[in-house]
Amino acid sequence: MRKLLVLAWIAGIISSCSSLKVTNDYDSSADFASFQTYNYTEQALSLDINNLAEQRLFGALDGELAAKGLRKADNPDLLIDINFKLDQKQTATATTTGADFYGRGYRYRWGPTFSTTTINYNEYTEGTLFLDFISTAQNQLVWQGRGVGTIREDGTPEQRNLRTQKAIAKILSKYPPKQ
Repeated sequence: MRKLLVLAWIAGIISSCSSLKVTNDYDSSADFASFQTYNYTEQALSLDINNLAEQRLFGALDGELAAKGLRKADNPDLLIDINFKLDQKQTATATTTGADFYGRGYRYRWGPTFSTTTINYNEYTEGTLFLDFISTAQNQLVWQGRGVGTIREDGTPEQRNLRTQKAIAKILSKYPPKQ
C-alpha cells in the first residue's frame, strides 16, 4: 500500500497546486551563486517507482533547475536527494438539524427542541515531498524545499504531468534563496 501511495505522490497526483503548502530552509552562510551544476544521489536514483513516474519527477526537476541556470554534471556542485513522508489523516464534519415545536414566530422561544447531529468522516493521505540540496564541497545540506499536499489518484497522464510540473515549480520557487 505504501509503495502505491509513494507512486501516486511521485506521479504528481497532488490535489490542486494552490493547496500545496510549500516551505523551505537553507544555510545562510552558503554561497548559492557558486552552485552551477547538480546531479542526484544514489538514493534518489533508486526510488522504487515505475518508469512513467520517474520520467515525470526527474523531467520536472531537470526542467526547473535548467530554468534556474543549473546544469546536470557528473562531478556536480550539488547533489539532490528526494524523500517522502506519508500520513493517513481524517477529518470530521458535524451537521445538526433540528425542529422547534414551541415558540416559533414569537419573541421568546419556550419549550423543547429536538435535533439530530450527523458526523461524517473523511479519510485521506497527506504526502510530503522533500528536496534536499547537498553541497559536494562541504558534504552538508545547504537548502531544503518541502511540499505538503493531499494525494489524489485520478487524472489523465497529461494532468499528472502538469500537476508534477506545477508542484516541483512551486517547491523550487524559493531557490536560490534571496539573502
